[in-house]
Amino acid sequence: MTVESLAARFNVTVQTIRRDLSELAEAGYLERVHGGAVLRSGVSNIGYEDRRGLNEEAKVAIARAFAAEIPDGASLFLNIGTSTEAVARELLNHRNLMVVTNNMNVANILVANPQAEIIVAGGVLRRSDGGLIGDLTVSTIRQFKFDFAVIGCSALDADGDLLDFDFQEVHVSQTIIAQARRAFLVADHSKFQRSAPARIASLARVSRFFTDRPLPAPLAARCRQWGTQVVVVPPEDGARAGCAGPRP
Repeated sequence: MTVESLAARFNVTVQTIRRDLSELAEAGYLERVHGGAVLRSGVSNIGYEDRRGLNEEAKVAIARAFAAEIPDGASLFLNIGTSTEAVARELLNHRNLMVVTNNMNVANILVANPQAEIIVAGGVLRRSDGGLIGDLTVSTIRQFKFDFAVIGCSALDADGDLLDFDFQEVHVSQTIIAQARRAFLVADHSKFQRSAPARIASLARVSRFFTDRPLPAPLAARCRQWGTQVVVVPPEDGARAGCAGPRP
């Protein structure tokens, strides 16, 4: 939930909500994130509009750093998520892109780039977030081999497993990774503090992980062993702060 939505719902000031959320976090009931709070774990995700406003500055910085790594003339897949939407906005000035997506929001954003060919992977529309999922989506994705896959996740556990809530979406994400020459993960630090029931893949399958805070030391060590490069992008300036692991 966001601070603003809670303040409106209970007709109190945002300062009151921030104080209450901090007390609940200290008691172990939730985790504080920039702009709101999330449950420590669960079997259902936060509402999509609420997620869009959480850690917005970090998502923009991460997206900008990622987009700087993508050359003109590339083919890539952008999957469902508010972080991949931020990536789409940072690709508006790229040229000669071929973008395949199962995210209707991403497709609508990239319409503003006349130099991007947009292919929408058909499937069942999930109205809550504009995502396309199901067997038809998977079948469409299997027709391609992308230079880059850009994926998000709902949670990242201590073992380095990418997690999500929707089993159909997980199947789609697994297919995206399988059809990409290189898979990039974009996820802010709030994903380190959450849990979800369905496993997408290990960070070992990811070439680069763009995030806004350093990983816990044990996980950073695993990434070095796997050859997964971790790119830490502080939201203050959008600059790269440091990397862990070799460039794949």
